[in-house]
Amino acid sequence: MKALNRYARAVAELLVLFALYALGTWLAQALGWPIPGGVVGLALLLLVFALNGLKPAHLQLGAGLLMAEMLLFFIPALMSLLDYGALVRQQGLRILLVIAISTVVVMLVTAFTVDAVFRWRMRRDT
Repeated sequence: MKALNRYARAVAELLVLFALYALGTWLAQALGWPIPGGVVGLALLLLVFALNGLKPAHLQLGAGLLMAEMLLFFIPALMSLLDYGALVRQQGLRILLVIAISTVVVMLVTAFTVDAVFRWRMRRDT
C-alpha cells in the first residue's frame, strides 16, 4: 500500500510539472514570445513557489524522478555528434569554449538569482 501511495504521489507531481510545462508552451505560442515553452513553464513554477501556492517539497519526488533520468534527454544530442564528426574535429575547441563559457554564465546567473530571491524572502519575512 505504501508503494502504491508513493507511485500515485509521483504521478501526481509529474502531472503538475507537465501541466506547468504545457501552460508555458501554450503561453509562449499564444503571445508569440521567442522563449521556449519550458522556460516559461519554469518561470510559472517559480511564480507559484514565490506566491506560496506550492512548496518545493511537494514536487520533490516527481522532480527527482526526472533528474534521475536526465541522461535519457541528452542521448539524442550526443548521438548527433556522430553525424557531424568532421565539424567537431574542425571546430571542437571553439564548441568546447562556447559550452564552458555558457555553463559558467548560467551558473553565475542562477547563483545571483537564488541569492536575490533569498535576500528578498528574508526581507519580506522580517
